[in-house]
Amino acid sequence: MFLLYEYDIFWAFLIISSLIPILAFFISGILAPIRKGPEKLSSYESGIEPMGDAWLQFRIRYYMFALVFVVFDVETVFLYPWAMSFDVLGVSVFIEAFIFVLILIVGLVYAWRKGALEWS
Repeated sequence: MFLLYEYDIFWAFLIISSLIPILAFFISGILAPIRKGPEKLSSYESGIEPMGDAWLQFRIRYYMFALVFVVFDVETVFLYPWAMSFDVLGVSVFIEAFIFVLILIVGLVYAWRKGALEWS
């Protein structure tokens, strides 16, 4: 049977963790000074006039490198719980994790052949 009183701590934590950021934004909105001047409305507040165009092009290679990093970082997050409960889950989960890692290795080889891992 589902008993709501067993989840009192969860609901208290959820309400408190939701109220803290809301109160922080509300209090900072009330206490923060609001002064709009030419310095505040400029692109940079360092006192130096901006030079050149704000449009800068970056090479796609940097984004590809970051994307490959994120993919393998997420892989670690997914494999950690599996590794911690490996003895309980059995062989079928091992095969699924092996296929998951195999797909990621194929992606790594593809990115490597396309030159996404070369920084310069």
